[in-house]
Amino acid sequence: DYASLLAFNEFRAEAAACGFKYFLEVFNPNVDSGIDPEVLPHYINDCIVRCLAGVNKADRPEFLKIVYNGPKALEELASFDPSLIVGVLGGGAGTTRDCFELLHQAERYGARVALFGRKINLAESPLAMVAMMRQVADGSVSPQEAVRAYHGELQKQSLKPLRALQDDLAITETVLQR
Repeated sequence: DYASLLAFNEFRAEAAACGFKYFLEVFNPNVDSGIDPEVLPHYINDCIVRCLAGVNKADRPEFLKIVYNGPKALEELASFDPSLIVGVLGGGAGTTRDCFELLHQAERYGARVALFGRKINLAESPLAMVAMMRQVADGSVSPQEAVRAYHGELQKQSLKPLRALQDDLAITETVLQR
């Protein structure tokens, strides 16, 4: 952790010298950390807050890009400092419902940016997917309604869905089922 903080400090100094704006992307550990999985999201939040403590406004990231670790963890981080823009990354492809549910929950619990490259890129119709994501983010449709509307759009475009509608309505990502 200390080496990472030193490297981040050097990066910030170089970025500031060059007038370079950046975002901070933080992933969950990809190896067993030995930290209780229930505590890990809050430990990660603590690391982020400590990493940014004392960094002046001009040198702070434009936004954070983090893994969605559930409602409590996201709300904790997003409410800590209202000037900090928290964004979530999309993760794996998952079902269409996973995509819309993640967007819905992330917005509900404080995220202000969604960075869903893979979920959009791997969609049968990326433009239709983004249009439905916008409606979910605006709160004009529920995630379930968005899945149905998306499948309707695929049918209009004569595109074969990757999954049957009933399968695509399923939430398969554990963090979204909390």
